[in-house]
Amino acid sequence: MTKKNPTKPSLLSPQSSVFDSQTSPLTPQSRIYVAGHRGLVGSAMVRSLRKAGCDNLIMRTHAELDLSDQQAVGRFFEDERPEYVILAAAKVGGIHANNVYPAEFIRENLVIQSNVIHAAWQHGVKRLLFLGSSCIYPRDCPQPMREEYLLTGPLEGTNRPYAVAKIAGIEMCWAYNRQYGTQYLAVMPTNLYGLGDNYDLDNSHVLPALIRKMHEAKVRGDKEVVAWGTGTPRREFLFGDDMADACLFLINQPDDKFRSLTQGDTQAPLVNIGCGEDLTIAELVATVKAVVGFGGEIVWDRSKPDGTPRKLLDVAKLLGLGWRPTTPLAEGVGIAYRDFLASLGQ
Repeated sequence: MTKKNPTKPSLLSPQSSVFDSQTSPLTPQSRIYVAGHRGLVGSAMVRSLRKAGCDNLIMRTHAELDLSDQQAVGRFFEDERPEYVILAAAKVGGIHANNVYPAEFIRENLVIQSNVIHAAWQHGVKRLLFLGSSCIYPRDCPQPMREEYLLTGPLEGTNRPYAVAKIAGIEMCWAYNRQYGTQYLAVMPTNLYGLGDNYDLDNSHVLPALIRKMHEAKVRGDKEVVAWGTGTPRREFLFGDDMADACLFLINQPDDKFRSLTQGDTQAPLVNIGCGEDLTIAELVATVKAVVGFGGEIVWDRSKPDGTPRKLLDVAKLLGLGWRPTTPLAEGVGIAYRDFLASLGQ
């Protein structure tokens, strides 16, 4: 069960009212399967859908449904007959986890998405949203990264297995759309953070790892915190509930607009989700330091990898449809920090 949090922000921005339009495909009774509902992305989707009045949600824990088991996935779709699918289930992690477990990152993600996408087609799902990652784009991609830059250059080596798996998911959505006329859309969020994030120092992404590092250093009274790399790479960050709002906005587009996003022989069914602004890792560290209230110094460990020099998404396609993010970074980091403290019972 998702823990209630009094600091939770408004989850739906004003432009994304779900049931106002007669052209809206979603109804309060729509059967919507959220795969991966316990993760940062999936739990944000559940909050957003419930806030919008979508109460007929279908969810299963890993213990209840192993998405790597093809037969079990087929039986689940046969029994539950979801109309819409949000495919947020995935093995995810930061640079360290991707370096240590590359085999798991490619194998588990390929199997999960293949089983769910194929079962969705077999059982007549109306629309599917496949959640990917901005790491699908080339390491030295022109900035900001447009959807058509996919497969135009070498990938970043530190997360290549994960990126290849996600690219395969995009291609699978595209192939099913072309061959079977399905309406499967791949969305590529930028770096996400927020409620229910993973704060494990070995397996988490940079922002939650920084929150935990800064907090623990503050509690211990440390004089310094060590940050990885040089601090010069630039990254874009989006609050998880803003991302969920964007996903709901997209999957609820009228038929003509949604088909224009999913159908085509020359362009993958792909939409970037981000805020369109980035900052250096050093600036991010300073923001987290201020929010947490750590008073010591930052020491940069230049022996650690920086990763991709810059990752900024071009979000013109999404903005052109009328969506905008609503949570500034410092505000979102504050919400995330309070959620982290709540997870510690503080």
